[in-house]
Amino acid sequence: MSMSLDDSPIDVEELPGIRGALLRYRVMAWVVGVLLVVLVVVGMPLKYLGGNDAVVIATGVPHGWLYMVLLITAYDLGRRVRWPWLRLILIAAAGTVPFLSFVAEHYATQDVRARIGTVRETSAAS
Repeated sequence: MSMSLDDSPIDVEELPGIRGALLRYRVMAWVVGVLLVVLVVVGMPLKYLGGNDAVVIATGVPHGWLYMVLLITAYDLGRRVRWPWLRLILIAAAGTVPFLSFVAEHYATQDVRARIGTVRETSAAS
């Protein structure tokens, strides 16, 4: 039993789709990350120390909905570059911890760019 979504090599024809999926994932990781940081760092103290829950309402609901979009974009990217399931689970969990989505996005981008570079080298050699 394989831990990856698909063990076949990435084809050169798949690169435009991978680049688009990477861009979508990166945007969603940053949007969800910023909303979560604002929610936790600004909204929660205002709610519990100041009695004002406006920031929690304004950021909490969008964060929740956009987190679902982040999960979809992460799965789409992972499917295209054939990430193992564990990586996808860790990326999904990163969207629930303040600042961690930025770290996950950084390492995911490095991994995808390395995979793209490998495909280019392989196609140039053949």
